[in-house]
Amino acid sequence: MFFKLIKKPTFRINNYLVLNRYFSSSSKKMSDEIKLAQTATPEGDTIFGKIIRKEIPADIIYEDDQCLAFNDVSPQAPKHFLVIPKKHIQQLSTADDSDEQLLGHLIATARKCAAQQGLSNGYRLVINDGKQGGQSVYHLHVHILGGRQLGWPPG
Repeated sequence: MFFKLIKKPTFRINNYLVLNRYFSSSSKKMSDEIKLAQTATPEGDTIFGKIIRKEIPADIIYEDDQCLAFNDVSPQAPKHFLVIPKKHIQQLSTADDSDEQLLGHLIATARKCAAQQGLSNGYRLVINDGKQGGQSVYHLHVHILGGRQLGWPPG
């Protein structure tokens, strides 16, 4: 009986050997996130509402009267945090014209927090919208990911 040794594809970045992203643990996390998105419902309270009300703990990195930023509990990059509005907006596609100033403030806060977190070499902002967009929590939130070279295309 012959056994074939299957090697996971690798590549080098700055002389570090890196597993191909399709074989990494983040792929498992990503598929779990997609499953969550497919079963999430927009009704009711969310975990982010509980974080805003301080009912559950979060590693908060920034807070003002309009928004809150905190580190992601399941980071997909060396730096991964979320910025959320304190006002409940289900998703970007349900925001209305009266939310324009708040949405701008959300992005400006993401920029400030990225600088504060040392992401001077770049970062990615992601907003998942709806089931097909991978939204697993129906409270608008911006993911900020950085701290390494990010691949393209995402998803």
